[in-house]
Amino acid sequence: MRYLLGLDIGSSSVKCALLDIETGRAVATAHSPSTEMIIESPRQGCAEQDPSTWWKELCIAVAQLKEEVACKKDDVAAIGISYQMHGLVAVDKNGEPVRPAIIWCDGRAVDLGRTAFQSLGQHHCLSHYLNSPGNLTASKLKWVKDNEPDVYARIHKVMLPGDYIAYRLTGEMRTTLSGLSEGVMWDVQSHCIAHALFDYYGINESLICASVPQFGEQGRLTAAAAEALGLAPEIPITYRAGDQPNNAYSLNVLEPGEVAATAGTSGVVYGVIDTPSYDERSRVNTFIHVNHQPQDPRYGVLLCINGTGILNSWLQKNAFAGLSYPEINQLASKSPIGAEGLLCFPFGNGAERVLENSDPGSTIRGLHFNRHNRSHLARAAQEGIVFSLFYGIEIMMEMGLSVSTVRAGKANMFLSEVFTEAFVNTTGACVELFNTDGAQGAARAAGAGAMVFANRTETFNGLQGIACFEPDPHLQSRYREAYFNWRTLLNKGHHP
Repeated sequence: MRYLLGLDIGSSSVKCALLDIETGRAVATAHSPSTEMIIESPRQGCAEQDPSTWWKELCIAVAQLKEEVACKKDDVAAIGISYQMHGLVAVDKNGEPVRPAIIWCDGRAVDLGRTAFQSLGQHHCLSHYLNSPGNLTASKLKWVKDNEPDVYARIHKVMLPGDYIAYRLTGEMRTTLSGLSEGVMWDVQSHCIAHALFDYYGINESLICASVPQFGEQGRLTAAAAEALGLAPEIPITYRAGDQPNNAYSLNVLEPGEVAATAGTSGVVYGVIDTPSYDERSRVNTFIHVNHQPQDPRYGVLLCINGTGILNSWLQKNAFAGLSYPEINQLASKSPIGAEGLLCFPFGNGAERVLENSDPGSTIRGLHFNRHNRSHLARAAQEGIVFSLFYGIEIMMEMGLSVSTVRAGKANMFLSEVFTEAFVNTTGACVELFNTDGAQGAARAAGAGAMVFANRTETFNGLQGIACFEPDPHLQSRYREAYFNWRTLLNKGHHP
């Protein structure tokens, strides 16, 4: 048999999937570690991880995968990579990281990005980069230049997390057009590196990796990487993308008007458009989508809420010790819609773009000791995540996106009936759940990049719908009332 290998490098874990080319179905999945990877926070607003940890967990996960399936070393036809977006991995000439990776939820560069937005001009940034520089990759690199000059002087190349993993696999330091876009390092209007931003930041453009196509051969497995993974040398890497564009791809969300969602550590709604539109306040971000072509443009509008699954994880560890996630979901179902006035604002995982890069921390409001219990807290948390997502969806709708049907993998928060019901009835959108995840999507995309599939229909042959949820008018009015109360408090200030 012949397989495709998908790698999903997250901030919580590394996931892998082995896809049977003939059926388009996953025959095995694995993840490592069994508990969540540590995110170091050397000071408030900072979030870092050691890139070598991603590689170590990747090797473990691939070994687990091979234990599930009797796969020969050369049975893998191609490898695809999905990765946590917006991170900064800086390496020296030997390819060794010069400092820990500054990851997606790190907020240290917010002020630098805000100043650049003002100095270069809102119109310039939005029309050329589709975003404020914010706390995205280019601004993180500027922070290193200003605050760690000795470290900056040692940098040979800067990469996104997926670029680093591709480097460990192939020995080649490369990136992609969508990767440059997500780091605010690409000028969409001029079709070149973001020269004005790099000039303003005083950053040498030689630090930026050359790009390779999104789909197609990006390098081949080195002998050393093959030995570490127990695979044959020379297997091609034929795809890489940030986790949210890749999640959209995994759900066959490629055309204007199609919308994908995910609710893992962070929560995302991602809609595809064919014009370079943007939010004037950069509360949602627009990036080049995976199937973008100059003659047939595709962009992804990304709404991200940092504090999503990580809120559920925090509650499990600190308030619901001993309960599994299914047990917490069951607990949440015992509380009525609106949690009897208990409101949760899940903004406790770094600067939130939807709040214009403020970092207010998470808040519980309306707690009454004689009325509320753990079931109310469990529901309020899940509803608060949904409400924050809908707050951003309203911004996307103002941009002209129609959010009538949303596709998602049956995973993470969408495993909760309470969360799914709240999402459907608050947003008013139908939700279609599919048998896929980021690692499977990366594997499928690797097949497209290696041209093992004849066409798009064949590429998505194994993608199957599991369930479809439609709004209930009776429940919708109750959820919208709870959302109105939540939004009213939020609009009084980012920290109610």
